[in-house]
Amino acid sequence: MTVPVTYWLEHAWLGTQAEPGVAVETADGRITAVRTGAQSPPPGAETLRGLTVPGLANAHSHAFHRALRGAVQVGTGTFWTWREVMYACADRLTPDSYFALARATYAEMALAGITAVGEFHYLHHAPGGVRYADPNAMGEALIAAATEAGIRITLLDTAYLSSGFGEPPDRHQTRFSDGTADAWAERVSGLRPDPGGHVLIGAAVHSVRAVPADQLATVAEWAREHGAPLHVHLSEQTAENEACLAAHGRTPVRLLADHGVLGERTTGVHNTHLTDEDIALIGGSGAGTCMCPTTERDLADGIGPAAALQRAGSPLSLGSDSHAVIDLLEEARALELDERLRTRRRGHWTAAALLRAATADGHAALGRSGAGTIAVGAPADFTTLALDSVRTAGTALELAAETAVFAATAADVRHTVVGGRAVVRDGAHTLVPDVPGALTAAIAALRE
Repeated sequence: MTVPVTYWLEHAWLGTQAEPGVAVETADGRITAVRTGAQSPPPGAETLRGLTVPGLANAHSHAFHRALRGAVQVGTGTFWTWREVMYACADRLTPDSYFALARATYAEMALAGITAVGEFHYLHHAPGGVRYADPNAMGEALIAAATEAGIRITLLDTAYLSSGFGEPPDRHQTRFSDGTADAWAERVSGLRPDPGGHVLIGAAVHSVRAVPADQLATVAEWAREHGAPLHVHLSEQTAENEACLAAHGRTPVRLLADHGVLGERTTGVHNTHLTDEDIALIGGSGAGTCMCPTTERDLADGIGPAAALQRAGSPLSLGSDSHAVIDLLEEARALELDERLRTRRRGHWTAAALLRAATADGHAALGRSGAGTIAVGAPADFTTLALDSVRTAGTALELAAETAVFAATAADVRHTVVGGRAVVRDGAHTLVPDVPGALTAAIAALRE
């Protein structure tokens, strides 16, 4: 139970337009009343000056990749050379060091206005594949980290069983593998959501190269039985597509469709290199698409057909993935700007649509339908952007969404409220006093 709190929002984005003077009452982590036309703060209300939008949803995260920022910008290469650096970092993590790094990373997310994260978690076991005494020690460390950082987490526990089509895990990947999908399902069933909705448990197929085709249905069935979201890295690399065609005579999307993986609870992450048939299969199934533009450009992956996927019926969400930057406003902006580069035409999405991808549709992809809106009954999760920074000054209220998406950055976040509790106040984290210091210590420990 949380103490009821009333917030007075100087300006609030209510889904289709910004309203001045909005009083939001919260109790037990949810919004109980929204009153527009409140010209001044009600007695006892907490004042949030600026533009308040629903809490942002980071639908795709690998928390330990935060340690790679800057370090992977040396030299040249491809996704595959980057992956070797990533594996070296993964080899050094323990439950304690992973907790410290994830806590600091999730605190950085809160400072960026993110109220819920989808953690695509595949680092399950000790080096060599030996199970910890608690087989979910690494996942529990991530859950504890999100709790201490004050944000919600959907732990997308990931099946990762092979290094390629028909190949056993390599020496790095033994930490990731449960051996079989049945063993994965047994282990992940030991994880539990919390009654308050701060922790949800979902499932993931790492990729079609990492889960044998005859075991895909096991992961999908676990997700169906538990009413859980199911995510999958999908067609991120042309080399993976070519290998899938060679092994199975079909694209990764067709392979997933044939084994019952696609559906309304499913989200394909990246969806970069698709055929017209792939797009139709994804959209027709109602599966979502999580785009991670800052990572996709950092790894030279390519620009995916996001606009075509949405037209086909695939809801769009956004993620910071490898955390080259943690800024969901930049991800939203990049979705449109990358499409402009690809097509040499402007205006594929309205600012309101991009904001929805960063909020309501992102939360839905994480199994949090009803979140991502400032409305009665919704979780009391919202973030406030400054309107007086050098990036946002001069804003007209009727252009509030455009200002948020195309001008503001994570640096403009002033307040973040999760479950009615202020996690970030006046640009400072209330639970992790020194986030830069925590990041520095956690990353330095992995380099010793």
